[in-house]
Amino acid sequence: MVGKKMLRRRTAATVLAVAAAVGILGAKLVDIQVIRADALQADSMKAKEVSTSLLGNRGDIVDANGSILATTVYTYAAAASPKDAIAGGRDKLVKAAAAIGAITGQGGDAVLGLIDGALKQNPKSQYVLIKSGMDVGTFDKLDKLPYPWLTFTKKQARSYPDGAVAGNLVGFLSDGGNAGLEASENGCLAGENGEETYQRGADGVAIPGSTVVQKEAKDGGTLKLTIDSDLQWFAEQTLAQQVAATGSKFGFVTVAEAKTGKIKAIAQWPALDPNNINGTDPSYWGLKLFSDPYEPGSTFKALTASMLIDQGKATPTTPVLAPYEWKSGNGADLHDSGYHDPLRLTLTGVLMMSSNTGMSQLGSRLADQTRYDYLKKFGIGESTGLPYPGQSDGILHPVKDWDDQTKYATMFGQGVSATQLQMVDAYQALANGGTRIPLSMVEGCQHPDGSVTDVPTTKPTQVVSPQAAATTLGMMESVVTSGELKKQLQIPGYRVAAKTGTAQQPDGKGGYLPSYYVSVMGVAPVDDPQYVVSVNLGYPTTITSSAAAAPLFHTIMSQVLKTYRVKPSTSSPADYPPYY
Repeated sequence: MVGKKMLRRRTAATVLAVAAAVGILGAKLVDIQVIRADALQADSMKAKEVSTSLLGNRGDIVDANGSILATTVYTYAAAASPKDAIAGGRDKLVKAAAAIGAITGQGGDAVLGLIDGALKQNPKSQYVLIKSGMDVGTFDKLDKLPYPWLTFTKKQARSYPDGAVAGNLVGFLSDGGNAGLEASENGCLAGENGEETYQRGADGVAIPGSTVVQKEAKDGGTLKLTIDSDLQWFAEQTLAQQVAATGSKFGFVTVAEAKTGKIKAIAQWPALDPNNINGTDPSYWGLKLFSDPYEPGSTFKALTASMLIDQGKATPTTPVLAPYEWKSGNGADLHDSGYHDPLRLTLTGVLMMSSNTGMSQLGSRLADQTRYDYLKKFGIGESTGLPYPGQSDGILHPVKDWDDQTKYATMFGQGVSATQLQMVDAYQALANGGTRIPLSMVEGCQHPDGSVTDVPTTKPTQVVSPQAAATTLGMMESVVTSGELKKQLQIPGYRVAAKTGTAQQPDGKGGYLPSYYVSVMGVAPVDDPQYVVSVNLGYPTTITSSAAAAPLFHTIMSQVLKTYRVKPSTSSPADYPPYY
């Protein structure tokens, strides 16, 4: 009896123990499968979930005709999971490495060495970079290989199909930084990255059908410029040739529409190829036409002449006796560029002969503040407002800071500094009936949805009267019809107004450098102004006067008139007498 009771007790205890264990396990299963099922499933998914970026394309930069100057391309990187690569055996790995190396150009031994090196450091390694910076063709070939342990990532890069054409303007975008419009117009161009997730199996390979887009990528906008890339190319090539022929240190060319202020070409030499920025001296990566002001010299005289006409203080035939040297009596001591006997010049002749002494005497008819106010309206001393980084305002001191030398020097382009773009802006006013329309070089930013922003707004400024502007252009014709450089400047069939400049630049010690900054600025055709052309050469050595720049002006202006099929002039030059 005792044995049977003991057996029953043991059996009951066992049953109770089993029941308890089953209850505990059941409760655990309920906890796992019911109570915490969603949370545990989410944790499981997270353990296998991989998040990757969806790249929003950076927008293109195009010229006025839609030709691409900057675009986005993709480069690819290939990586391997060494642990999974060796799992198939050594022989298969050697064969796979040879196939990969043949496509990447590394060779099989190099690829195998990368994988072996990773395994040596960590036998469970799941990542080693095989090759980066690959183009899409190389990626496509690798992607077709039957190796699930070979994975790829892609990265955006910028490509500049036309190389140095407008390279300084477009700028660049690289790991080391950015410049030009790539920097200043980033708000238009930059895309917005999105995100997607996928589930990864134990072998590290994405599970088919598991990809989920968490956030859509957004592409950047297309930046449309006013630049004509064909004319830009011509300007750069011609400029490069003239810089070399004259032994100049650098050179600039700008072409602008007279009636709109749109810049059609803006060339610099040395030029920047954004595909190879290290091929150019960093000091020439940016456009010096924006950043480096200079004393304009005699091209400034056209502005002073227009003020005199506008104020009724002179006419094209107003006489002045212009000696080689002239002293104001209050401290100013002025000279012309070369010795000559006193010249009996008209205001027209002062422009034609580029007389500092003549312009000083006639310009003194204007109050200092009046001239200062005109210069401000011409845009001197103020940024152009164009969307380009690193611009200079130039230097235009307030009248209270002018000594007597400065008072007169500012009449003929000394004692004041301006960038080339500021001078083009001023000449645009003379070409446009005295109305200055701010220069522009961006048409707008077109977004992927078709909307357009960043369209420049123009606020015209009436600087001088239409009659004063037309009269000034008529006087400037004398430089082309009768001046010393008439053979280099004349363009058959067209009335051309131009002004030369041979300016010394300050040496920073109160004096001037021995070499010259030479310029020609002009407008054509005078009877219906269509284009403003400015050419500048920095410190030429073979020809040190504006004669170095004259052939360049002729070539550029001729090409502009031809490119845009500008109708020839139908009237005769103004023919104001230069002498009395």
